Amino acid sequence: MKGIILAGGLGTRMHPLTKITNKHLLPVYDKPMIYYPLQALVNAGIKDILIVTGGNYAGDFLRLLGNGQEFGLKHINYTYQEGEGGIAAALSLAEFFADKDKICVILGDNVIEKNIQKAVKTFEGQKEGAMIMVKEVPDPQRFGVPVLKGEKIVKIEEKPTSPQSPYAVTGIYLYDNRVFDIIKTLKPSGRGELEVTDVNNAYIEKGQLMWEVLDGWWTDAGTFESLLRASQLVAETGANKMG
Repeated sequence: MKGIILAGGLGTRMHPLTKITNKHLLPVYDKPMIYYPLQALVNAGIKDILIVTGGNYAGDFLRLLGNGQEFGLKHINYTYQEGEGGIAAALSLAEFFADKDKICVILGDNVIEKNIQKAVKTFEGQKEGAMIMVKEVPDPQRFGVPVLKGEKIVKIEEKPTSPQSPYAVTGIYLYDNRVFDIIKTLKPSGRGELEVTDVNNAYIEKGQLMWEVLDGWWTDAGTFESLLRASQLVAETGANKMG
């Protein structure tokens, strides 16, 4: 399985911090934000990794990470996203890299306490389809929210005003190679982006979306408030450890 970290976008919600650097290079406690998703993939046994970046500071990723020697890697792949087209648009840039393999996608601003090793192993044994990781949160209306019927997800609603479950879809997705065909059929949402929720709903319609609850705490770090929370959680309890 190959790993893809989506670290593009312009980070305008976090100005003025992101006027001089990419959002995913901001510090979360004692490490740059990008270290956390990268370590999560490495801890899950994924060594073939692509980072999708963008904006004016893409070269800083190469200066910081190089070929990933600090993470025990021999090589890291990079590609560049023009502008902001949404998560699915960023993922579409990874089709050549994926080369028909299954992929584990993680958003560059996601920080987790434990690891995703079990989910990756389960998905490797899954013949086809997709798997998402969810987590119970106090504010699900900020995220994509799964609508459950028994143990089955029947729909994912994007930032609903009245969430039908306490779960948020975390920024960790596992897909078979058909994800790229699905992305090609998507139309931009009201905010002009190709939405990952539409990708996941397409798998639901095929009856091929599995889900697991993520172990340990999880947070994004894409707002000032969640960046502070991520730093506090890492300082207090640690996150997925190096090595």
